[in-house]
Amino acid sequence: MMYPPMLLRLRIKQKERGVSLWLPLLLLLAFVTSLGAGLWLAALNVQYRDVRYVVAFLTQIWMFVTPIVYPSSLLPQPWRTLYGLNPMAGVVEGFRWALLGSETRPGAIVLLSALAALGLLVSGALYFRRMEKTFADVV
Repeated sequence: MMYPPMLLRLRIKQKERGVSLWLPLLLLLAFVTSLGAGLWLAALNVQYRDVRYVVAFLTQIWMFVTPIVYPSSLLPQPWRTLYGLNPMAGVVEGFRWALLGSETRPGAIVLLSALAALGLLVSGALYFRRMEKTFADVV
């Protein structure tokens, strides 16, 4: 019952700010982050079998340090830089701005999160390639 008016309001807000250009980039940033984390965890899981039990705890911790329930504007300015090193912080803040219409554009935090996500992807790919040679011996 409330869904169609909410979609209409969302569509109006999107047209006002040209948000349709940001959404694919934010999705790409989320994909790069998940691929980097997946490469790290997959390689670690082959080497250390107990990693699969730790993944649930890491996911919970990562959810608490990502601004899902609270906006980053609640944090003091010096902590926002450290906060931006979380690759998903920029994604969530960007989606909050793009879809829900928050007042501040998350430019710096998205840039910092993108750099952290690229670092995570590159280091995950390098570690995976290095450990790939031993996968057949361990499995």
